Amino acid sequence: MTVFFSKACELGIQAVLFLSIKKGKVIFSAEEISKELKVPKEFVSKILQKLTYHGIVGSKKGKKGGFYLAKNPSLIRIIDIIEAIDGLYVFKTCVLGFPGCSNENPCPVHNKWGKLRDEAFKMFSEETLEQLKEKTIQKILSL
Repeated sequence: MTVFFSKACELGIQAVLFLSIKKGKVIFSAEEISKELKVPKEFVSKILQKLTYHGIVGSKKGKKGGFYLAKNPSLIRIIDIIEAIDGLYVFKTCVLGFPGCSNENPCPVHNKWGKLRDEAFKMFSEETLEQLKEKTIQKILSL
């Protein structure tokens, strides 16, 4: 269960991380990616199409078509994937959903959440997929 991002965003991150550990522009079908990540093919396809629209993933149509990483992994950060799927809304709003939550009119967890939110944004913005490659390989192999 996720609290921070949508299930689509989590899966998008996993799919892009999967593509990032492959050499060159190897093309994988949505079915191949779904089997590797153990998620429904239709869900994978829909999310990868959205990431294609945002230029993170590329696609090739046809019988031997599929998806590939459109950019070098050294140019992609997890925050790019988050922004493409969920937007940066979670980093700008009240975690409890109170309208008008601000420093002047804080919710009960405003100060603590603000620190966590800023740290999370920083963490997702700092490292590239290339820098996460070894950890990603270990995780994908353990699925």
